[in-house]
Amino acid sequence: MKAIVYKEHGLPAENPRSLYDTDLDKPAPGPRDLLVKIRAVAVNPVDTKVRQRSPTDHPRVLGWDAVGTVEAIGADVTLFKPGDAVYYAGSIARPGSYAEYGLVDERIAGRKPAKLTDAEAAALPLTSLTAWELLFDRLGAVEGAGAGDALLVIGAAGGVGSMLVQLASRLTKLRVVGTASRPETQSWVRELGAHDVIDHSRPLLEGLRAIGLDDVRLIASLTQTDSHYPQIVEAIAPQGRLGVIDDPQMLDAVPLKRKAVSLHWELMFTRSLFETPDMIRQHEILNRVSALIDDGVLRTTIGEHLGTINAENLRRAHALIESGQTRGKLVLEGF
Repeated sequence: MKAIVYKEHGLPAENPRSLYDTDLDKPAPGPRDLLVKIRAVAVNPVDTKVRQRSPTDHPRVLGWDAVGTVEAIGADVTLFKPGDAVYYAGSIARPGSYAEYGLVDERIAGRKPAKLTDAEAAALPLTSLTAWELLFDRLGAVEGAGAGDALLVIGAAGGVGSMLVQLASRLTKLRVVGTASRPETQSWVRELGAHDVIDHSRPLLEGLRAIGLDDVRLIASLTQTDSHYPQIVEAIAPQGRLGVIDDPQMLDAVPLKRKAVSLHWELMFTRSLFETPDMIRQHEILNRVSALIDDGVLRTTIGEHLGTINAENLRRAHALIESGQTRGKLVLEGF
């Protein structure tokens, strides 16, 4: 099967050896696996981080967002059958989706939204799962509740932010405040449902006070937590909750003590990495998101379609993500 891999970590995305085309053996499903013929993929910051930081002694397939058709199933599979259209974000411990075929445990795959194209659906799994788990599992938001409270989403125009703003504004009563620094990204965040947008290139507390807020009880820090952290400590309300998804070099929790603020990490891959007892929750979340998409409650967060799935286009996608200037998700489709 065709696949795009890397073997030398740390190379610039523009280097032809950073990602290259090759052929690999078609995988065989384990007991709970789906063998999926992949039709579309999306590229995420985790793809670039693994390529940059993770040594490998064999060609490694990156990419975890995928849409495709189930071609075969393992002996113990009960949730899907051959011919089903699925979407998923996979497990970081297994080969990824930059290939014609992929394996995914049925417990972390969902039914593809019927009203979306393959490319539109590929933009959703990883960011939807991350946003849902961050909002409801980590920050403790409750569907239909939250009136009188506010959620500050730092980096609201990116992939996770684009889903988090939608989920919070449509499924809760929280006042959703997104941050974005450019006119086009600020407009995007408003379109997605944010009640207010402030500029994170300026002090957060200054921006909050300009819209009538002295503090916020819930903060989701999605990017550049290192640089925003002192302002986060200022802006969060006593007994508030802080959720983090990025990779700060160090995060000192001591300044949160005075306000009795709780710190929550979100990593979408945790359930599949450890095969937690509630691993099937990701299947349920993806199916719920699919239904919300088909009902018109949520929308895809596709930002740009970069063409077919090949090394040249994937290198371009990695470079765009590393520039920090993307809006929404980058997707590729077909081989």
